Amino acid sequence: MSVLTSALRVLSPVPGTAMSLETVPDPVFSQSMVGPGVAVHPEPGQEGGQESRQEAVAPIDGTLVKLHPHAFVVMAPDERRGVLVHLGIDTVQLAGEGFVLLVAEGSEVTAGTPVIDWSPGSVAALGKPSVVPVVALDAAAGDLGTRAAGAVTVGDELFVWAPVGS
Repeated sequence: MSVLTSALRVLSPVPGTAMSLETVPDPVFSQSMVGPGVAVHPEPGQEGGQESRQEAVAPIDGTLVKLHPHAFVVMAPDERRGVLVHLGIDTVQLAGEGFVLLVAEGSEVTAGTPVIDWSPGSVAALGKPSVVPVVALDAAAGDLGTRAAGAVTVGDELFVWAPVGS
């Protein structure tokens, strides 16, 4: 395994409003139990009077090591840093309803590759918060630089994960 010397830019997988992870209505995320990060509150859109769908994209380059209808993990090429994207809270209870997988687990992805098609508004209509935690798995809070706040579009930087061992 190579020693990591570069910072990892983690980009927004969805458009919305970036906020503190502490705002997420689930202690696993709000208390950073799986790692620090940023919550993105998606902006549900309308198309022709119907709820529009969005693609959640890979936030970093790497390998899609876990893929569920409601969540995925991309492992960076250094094989030492993984980023979790979780589409909504308690959405595992939806058993995949409303989520469409666009790639296969094990795929190599680049930042911006569409991974899951979903509708934040439909998730909310089913009684689940549609907030999207983006988490640096097993990182220390001090490993992340300044975190985004306010409006973000897909591909905007949410945070920079410092080099391992820095």
